[in-house]
Amino acid sequence: MVSTEAIKSVIAEQEVEMIEKFERENIIERENQSVVTGYLKPNIALIITGLRRTGKSVFSFSILKGENFGYTNFDDERLSDLNANEMNKVLEAIYSLKGNTETFLFDEIQNVYGWEKFISRLVPNHRIIITGSNATLMSRELATRLTGRHLDFVLFPFSFTEYLRFNDFEPRREDVYLTSSIAKIKEYLNTYIEMGGIPEGISIGRRFVLQLVNDIVEKDVIQRYKIKYAKKLKELSHYLLSNFSSEISYNKIKNVLGLRSVTTVSNWVDYLSSSYLVFELNKYSPKLKEQMLSPRKVYSVDNGIINALSFKTTENFGRLMENLVAVELYRRKSYSHSEWEIFYFKDYQQNEVDFLIKEGHTVSELIQVTYASAFDEIEKREYRSLIKASNLLRCGELKIITWDYDDTKSIDGKTITFKPLWKWLVTPG
Repeated sequence: MVSTEAIKSVIAEQEVEMIEKFERENIIERENQSVVTGYLKPNIALIITGLRRTGKSVFSFSILKGENFGYTNFDDERLSDLNANEMNKVLEAIYSLKGNTETFLFDEIQNVYGWEKFISRLVPNHRIIITGSNATLMSRELATRLTGRHLDFVLFPFSFTEYLRFNDFEPRREDVYLTSSIAKIKEYLNTYIEMGGIPEGISIGRRFVLQLVNDIVEKDVIQRYKIKYAKKLKELSHYLLSNFSSEISYNKIKNVLGLRSVTTVSNWVDYLSSSYLVFELNKYSPKLKEQMLSPRKVYSVDNGIINALSFKTTENFGRLMENLVAVELYRRKSYSHSEWEIFYFKDYQQNEVDFLIKEGHTVSELIQVTYASAFDEIEKREYRSLIKASNLLRCGELKIITWDYDDTKSIDGKTITFKPLWKWLVTPG
């Protein structure tokens, strides 16, 4: 049992720590901040999920900064014994500190068993933001109590434009034509590919990212799902991250790890995906059964994780570029293009396209990624596969993201845009 006075002391201390963090650190506005802010109103709980340490608390606090609101972080060991029946004590503590506020921010509230009943009671007459690091648990619990009364947003690690802003460099649109600005942007891009976009990973470095990955696997997966074979689960996370931007087969993983069941592999991959450590891309097919049975491609949510685990080599730099593009596409889907469905494409002749974007019943864009700085460095199979997919799927928007080749060409009657990675990242479209 935790007393109301003890909770009050914890909440007061947490708020002071967060205020000091804003005074001490370089806090930037995130790309989706204004969009999320627009949905903050009574009767709708805003659910902010994403990888641990990507800034969900700071993001949510920024939305409410300047207002009178109650803040509680339940990822605090002093509140670990709380259950739903004791949540009124939290309200009493907040009201004692903040007065009769109608706005609340609850961090990592899924740590409290039965939390959804408490939120369900508050939602009708209060503005509420909830953060969490596990997609599956949050959605399952919300579905039972808050059907139609919550909006979910995923916060990703810093995008490249956010990374530039974090480093106090924000190029104007016209700067992308200036040689000096381009050189600076490329310099930052090299560092971004190396360090990734996890805020503290940028500030502290590899050691922090390694500890973060360990915490995610241990706390968000092994402990949360009560995994008996912890060593095997860790081996699976290592296998997935080392095979970034590659096709994976659950059956092959089962054999490699010596597991008894493909279902176990599927469940474990889902747990790691729900913790936002990795995500999968399905192969495109108009037939749902074929989509489900085909190999998936796996990506890490941040290039800094790949490099911290020492999976970066000169030979796989193209895969790092592809991973970065995959994350950016999912970020854009989450922030501004919710209608997108993202796949990879491969036909029976093994012609492959890295990314296929579908909107409704239409394939709207096909994207290849290649580590090339000139047209003659691009393998013919890259644009031939793009053209074959274009003819089959009736898609005219064809793009090849390169390292440093910028042009538009007509090949076999198809117009292909070649766009450097840096330019695609800072000038979407």
